[in-house]
Amino acid sequence: MTNMLKNAKAAKFDISLLDTNKKNELLLAMAESLIKNADKILAANDIDIKNATGKISDVMIDRLKLTAERIDGMSQGIRDVAALPDPVGRIFDERTRKDGLNIKKMSVPFGVVAIIYESRPNVTSDAAALCIKSGNVCILRGGKEAFCSANAIVDALKEGIKSFGVNDNIINLVKDTSRDSATALMTADGYVDLLIPRGGAGLINAVVKNATVPCIQTGTGICHIYIDETADLEMAVKIIENAKLSRPSVCNSEEVLLVNEKIADKFLPLVKTALVDKRTKNNLIPCELRLCEKSAKIIDGKAAEETDFDTEFLDYILAVKCVGDVYEAVEHINAHSTGHSEAIITNDKTAADYFVGRIDSAAVYVNASTRFTDGGEFGLGCEMGISTQKLHARGPMGLSELNTYKYVISGNGNIR
Repeated sequence: MTNMLKNAKAAKFDISLLDTNKKNELLLAMAESLIKNADKILAANDIDIKNATGKISDVMIDRLKLTAERIDGMSQGIRDVAALPDPVGRIFDERTRKDGLNIKKMSVPFGVVAIIYESRPNVTSDAAALCIKSGNVCILRGGKEAFCSANAIVDALKEGIKSFGVNDNIINLVKDTSRDSATALMTADGYVDLLIPRGGAGLINAVVKNATVPCIQTGTGICHIYIDETADLEMAVKIIENAKLSRPSVCNSEEVLLVNEKIADKFLPLVKTALVDKRTKNNLIPCELRLCEKSAKIIDGKAAEETDFDTEFLDYILAVKCVGDVYEAVEHINAHSTGHSEAIITNDKTAADYFVGRIDSAAVYVNASTRFTDGGEFGLGCEMGISTQKLHARGPMGLSELNTYKYVISGNGNIR
């Protein structure tokens, strides 16, 4: 680890010499190398899947699994990053004083960005691409479940980099997946300029508690959807199906459904039909509904415990609660949310405006699924993670969020 940190710090100067065209050439070579090495990556992923089967849930297996299509998507994600404007060197502000002193506020890379993540192999290529385009060196520390996959991906990325004669220490993979290596990154003062944890609540809490290097909280998503009394119910059901069922293992999936009690008798049976009955009939995994007292009088399900409204299930489970109006919905969300993504389904502009104005989360939706909280969907190419804090980044983190700034002051013998 010590050698890796030293090599990564030294590589900061190598990547700082690369102009936009060179960085883009590297990225395109990395994207091509992923496709070229797809068979090796899939073989490594098969080992991870075999080792994890029976130890993690089916939805987490899906999160871990790679396919040829997913590798194509990873490769395209790198190409998308290459096509984006270079964030380095942008001038945020410029002024010239009366004495001729010129002051510029300019975007610059952080330097060495470390990412601790869990069982999503695509994070490996996404993070590497974003770091390189934003002028940073990256240190990747994945979870043990995805180690073989991550190792094969990094080997492919480094192959693309070496073909240009560039120092391949601009990408680094920690081979030790024990807690010791994570702690070493959290406390690598003088080496790591920014640490980003991407995973579940346990990982994020550990980083927040133990890190002595600058870090950003990302990922944990107790995402809510509130169905207002004026909502188009057919549209609302489709949004809920997408938000809960399309990929329940990700942080932007819906975990809590709030329903205005004025429409609950009509709407909740539609939800049960779509999420439970229809899926059971079609031999799909049904969604387990955990119901408050009011909703339990309308449809069948499991009685909700209080902790269910503070849980990121990452599974086919949905907590359901009836509320009196948009005011109660907002009060509930702000009390239980992790600040990730929330949505209101309504045809009442006043209710929508109140919801948007009062919800204190990184992404707030009106008549759309929370599943859009994603760097690719937001036009960022891919993402480093989704920040649920407010300093210095919030929401999907792309290239701009991997730059800080410095002041450049030019004079002509000016003294104070």
